[in-house]
Formats: sequence, C-alpha cells, structure tokens
Amino acid sequence: MGFEQLAPLKEALVKQAADKKKKADAKKSASTGPVDPVLRTIGLLQKHFPLAFPKKPSPKVPLKIGIHKDLLEQAEQLGITPNEIRAVMKKWCRGKRYAECLVAGAVRVDLQGNEAGHVSKEEASQADKPHAPIQSAETA
Repeated sequence: MGFEQLAPLKEALVKQAADKKKKADAKKSASTGPVDPVLRTIGLLQKHFPLAFPKKPSPKVPLKIGIHKDLLEQAEQLGITPNEIRAVMKKWCRGKRYAECLVAGAVRVDLQGNEAGHVSKEEASQADKPHAPIQSAETA
C-alpha cells in the first residue's frame, strides 16, 4: 500500500472513531437520566466546603450544631434555596455514613473544617441505635 492510499484510510478511521465517541456520549447521557436535585446541591456544597462535606470514599465528619444556619446565610451566594438546604441536611445527616462518624468526643466542624464543638456521649448513643432519630446538625 502506497502513501497516497494511507491518507484516505486515516481519515476514514478518524471519522469512524469520532462517530463511535458521539454514540457512546449520547448513550451515556440517555442512560444516566435526570440528576436528583438534592444530589446536585450536595455536589455544590462538596465543591465549596470540601472539609465539611467530603466526597466518598472519605468518611463523613460530624457537623457543627446549627451549621444549616451558616448555610442559610450563604444561600444567595451559592444560588440555593432554604428548602434545598433543608433537604440536603436531612439527607446528609440521616444516613449510615453520618451515624458512623458520631462517636463520643469526635470533633464537629464548621463549613471551613474548623473545630466547632464535640459529639456528646448522648449524641453518640443515639447514633448507635438503628431506628432512633439522630440529633443532626440541622435539628439541634
């Protein structure tokens, strides 16, 4: 095969690869479906406050009591509503990963990751009970 025959072959292969990539991207976006707005807001908080809202696989950290008030103060800057903050705090603070971080004496953190109190023995014992309501950073 001469060099003059390689150029069209290369163009055809490049076009074929681009077509495959377009199809794969279209299939991926179609299969993922719409993103849960609460998860989208959690992602926003993880971007702005990575020490308070760590991404998996990092463990969650105990949040400052009343941290939702700090978020409400910054809601307009972040472009989120008070209802979105409530929904995020409910989801974030009521899961198994959050309950696991509520150990007596563990440091609670503010939005910047600074120390803002400690988990009490009572809060830790509530977290150990599988069906007991956990006193979350939102409700306290």
